Amino acid sequence: MALIKILQYPDKRLKRQSVRVETFDDTIQKVIDDMFETRYTTESCAALAATQLDLEIPWSITVIDLSQNNDEPLCLVNPEIVSYEGEQFEYEGCMSVYPNFIQEKVKRAQIITVKAQDRFGEPFELKAEGYLAKCIQHEVDHLNGGLYIDRLPKIKLERISRRVKKQERMQKKGPGEK
Repeated sequence: MALIKILQYPDKRLKRQSVRVETFDDTIQKVIDDMFETRYTTESCAALAATQLDLEIPWSITVIDLSQNNDEPLCLVNPEIVSYEGEQFEYEGCMSVYPNFIQEKVKRAQIITVKAQDRFGEPFELKAEGYLAKCIQHEVDHLNGGLYIDRLPKIKLERISRRVKKQERMQKKGPGEK
């Protein structure tokens, strides 16, 4: 297995649409294994979408593991959310958007139903709620070329931009400089 570089905003590749997986061959199995390896070795990472990664082909694949012990891997290939219920308004962050620095509240469905295939191409349907539902919606946004910050009001984006620029200036200065 190998780690895959996580793309960082504003990399234009983060806006790519994912490519549907048609053949579940060794190449796809390696991509999935490498995605899980990258997820498990990245601090504070709950999930990754293939479109977030430095891959030649941005496959329609997401890997998720919300367990404390990293022992409940969930792979969704070609996921499609088919129903939305309720509402939640919770903080989200992203490994591609100033990780561990920016988190903002985003409105999502509380309960979703997603149709997908497992890593071997077997179709399944999953009803998810709460944090898992939020996570799947976030990753499906990535697969559709979206970022969670796209869901924020313009004024919030401007505030984030100012915070990021200030943080970058602070990091460029040496210790003790003002």
